[in-house]
Amino acid sequence: MSSSIEIDKDYPGTAVKRMKACKERASSLKTDELSKDWAEVRRRVLWAGGLKDLPDAQPGYGYTGHSFNDWNHCDLCTMIDQESFNENKGEVKGIAIGNQLGPGIKIASIPELGPGGSWSTCMMGCNSDPPKDVAHVQFKSRIAFKLVWCPPEFKSFVLVDDAGGYLSHGTPTGTMPALRERQFNYKMVEGSKYAKEAERIGKSSSEQ
Repeated sequence: MSSSIEIDKDYPGTAVKRMKACKERASSLKTDELSKDWAEVRRRVLWAGGLKDLPDAQPGYGYTGHSFNDWNHCDLCTMIDQESFNENKGEVKGIAIGNQLGPGIKIASIPELGPGGSWSTCMMGCNSDPPKDVAHVQFKSRIAFKLVWCPPEFKSFVLVDDAGGYLSHGTPTGTMPALRERQFNYKMVEGSKYAKEAERIGKSSSEQ
């Protein structure tokens, strides 16, 4: 007896089982857990997304040192195997033509979360409706979650799902991405569904 595979009709490249598992992991992360040293916090975010921490791997072949560590590579995309070798043919504005990520996805993805792969894709273009970022266009996939830094102080971040819903948040310590990276990260979602929770948490934090 074969088990059926759930298909997302709007984004058929989504590895749905894997996406749900990543969301579950992300929502299980406690605020205290995400308020430790940034290096440790980032590893927990990678874990939630089904990605290995491979800071010494060759870029393009599993390297995840950039994941959630700049303004842009902050989408956790879970795509089916058939889509993981897709290339950008110019549909995603600002992203290099080609943008072949398949080999790295295969190496860095933790298999225990379900079929398909995970990757920290570029969020550029996510503030349109529908989103025109790498996940939704190149991979035809929803995201399991997105990391957004919270204005106005950009000391805290929030993890939100594809619909912009809250999953978890934290206020890390130590050496974080540069302030300008955190500010620009928020600018990329400003005015969209992905900004609402960041604004709520940022306002609450600044009033304390």
